Amino acid sequence: MPDEQTLNAALSTYGLSSLVGAGGFNWANLIGGLVFSIIGWLAFRYGRREKSIRPTVIGIMLMVYPYFIANTFLAYVIGIGLTAALFLWRE
Repeated sequence: MPDEQTLNAALSTYGLSSLVGAGGFNWANLIGGLVFSIIGWLAFRYGRREKSIRPTVIGIMLMVYPYFIANTFLAYVIGIGLTAALFLWRE
């Protein structure tokens, strides 16, 4: 795992600003995890109320995956993909 200075240098090479704050704390990853976890919680509640397995499972996946993905870009891609699956993969 690269350190903060290496990551910021790589990001500035591609014209991106520093996404990592002080101490390696990543605000973008925290906000994305919070947003997708809330969507997952709502999907989970809906799935349980309607007794439907698809939104329940996708909701659980949306709530849990941010704990295991440290890469911000990958976290957003997975979150957007799961949210899209929630709306596109209906019964």
